[in-house]
Amino acid sequence: MTPFSLDSILLCGEDNSSVFNDSDCRGSSSLLQQAQSLVRLERPGDEPMFPVLSNEYIGELVEKERHHLPKCDYLKRLRNGDLDIVTRKEAIDWMFKVHSHYKFGHLCAYLSVNYLDRFLSVYDMPKDRPWMNQLLAVACLSLAAKNEETEAPLSLDLQVAEARFVFDAKTIKRMELVVLHNLNWRMQSVSPLAYIDHFLWKISDNSVPPRSLLSKSVQVILNSLGGIEMLEFRPSEVAAAAAVCVTAEAEFVQIEEAISKLTQHVQKERILNCMELINELKLIGVSAKRVANFSSGTSMQPQSPIGVIEAACLSCNSPQNNTAESNKRRKIEASSSRQV
Repeated sequence: MTPFSLDSILLCGEDNSSVFNDSDCRGSSSLLQQAQSLVRLERPGDEPMFPVLSNEYIGELVEKERHHLPKCDYLKRLRNGDLDIVTRKEAIDWMFKVHSHYKFGHLCAYLSVNYLDRFLSVYDMPKDRPWMNQLLAVACLSLAAKNEETEAPLSLDLQVAEARFVFDAKTIKRMELVVLHNLNWRMQSVSPLAYIDHFLWKISDNSVPPRSLLSKSVQVILNSLGGIEMLEFRPSEVAAAAAVCVTAEAEFVQIEEAISKLTQHVQKERILNCMELINELKLIGVSAKRVANFSSGTSMQPQSPIGVIEAACLSCNSPQNNTAESNKRRKIEASSSRQV
């Protein structure tokens, strides 16, 4: 599919009534919708609550998850420097700060990073426009909040936590359309969180696992989002490895026994490889500080920087927008840009 160009955004004619439907999964769109409602988590800090899913349902999720992953060469391009790993990290760090500020749910955190990675894997971001990275982060977080949160703030209000650039609502909306188009409008991503309850249930011999194991498993998944190493594994593999790691650490069950109960849906070798990486990165036993890792004394009011005026290329100019104040600001910023 041809990537959606920023230059053609003003010609966009998509019907946003289909934003959260998978166009090629009409017969099974209800499956993804049910999965998203089933894996909805409590606020950060609360104990997660999960319903138990059937083996058949889990099998369908495993099949669907491949439609919601970055391109297969994405990790390689990050590692060899073709894509800017620092820019990705900065975007995720900022999204998690906003996530903590608004106390969004855990699934919202996963979705925002998933959208970001999938977009970066198919769209070449212009290197001469640093503000585009911030705009992309705002758009991905805004879409995740709209998809998952019952009370999502306005896109303008998301620009907190020392946002380097500030964008108007129209600009953000157009960037959201760019993201949606390049992701083929597939926004109901299957996350590792969808599997945790089932895997822990299986490891516990089809009985209710201790709530502490659920919390620790979610913690491992959240801790894995900021780095790139876990991109090597599919959501079901990450969930299985997290479940085995936390149960083994708690001496709840032997590793071999735990893995043997999950191989219906995930390969043993993949679980072991993912577990090795989890231990190597020390993702287990560490609180998910990334989601709440900024000082309470930090100013939450972002400053509009020189250069953000370039974002106007994404917005339609209208008489209502061309106020005297905005014109004055644009002249000042344009003048400053020429001096640079």
